Amino acid sequence: MVDYNIKFDCNCCYLLGFYWGKDSKGNVKRMREPKSMDECVYFTKRKDSESFAKVWVFKGQCPECKIGLMGKPRDSKTGRAKIRSNDYVCPECNYIAEKSKYEETLTASIQYECKCGNKSGIEVPFKRKKVMRFDEEDQKKRSVDALVFNCSKCDQRFLITKKMK
Repeated sequence: MVDYNIKFDCNCCYLLGFYWGKDSKGNVKRMREPKSMDECVYFTKRKDSESFAKVWVFKGQCPECKIGLMGKPRDSKTGRAKIRSNDYVCPECNYIAEKSKYEETLTASIQYECKCGNKSGIEVPFKRKKVMRFDEEDQKKRSVDALVFNCSKCDQRFLITKKMK
């Protein structure tokens, strides 16, 4: 006899390739991790002294044909994606979408561990906001683009900034 009323903790679900998290409206749902980077528009792992965050954004469906997954255009000679392109292209119907408009329709899945000990997941819209952050090199406050979310337990603010060069 199999008992289907088993409750999984976060660590067990993580080993199975998924975990429980909350979407932007606070509803509990099962979140899937990417199996390869080809599934993602964006992926990063960030760690500081007290907290950890892993963020990924899956590619979205084409709004025209609803079949293909939108991605960066490919170079005809090498077949590699043109990473600096400002457009996204559907490989099935060749529909072209502007980068800023397309990325606003996507959802970022975030798995994080806060300094308060809370391990959780959340889904937020993939929109970067301008925030002020202290730059330790220049000893000044700088405005940077960041994906912003709060811990569900202690309400600490997390900033996932773009990598600066």
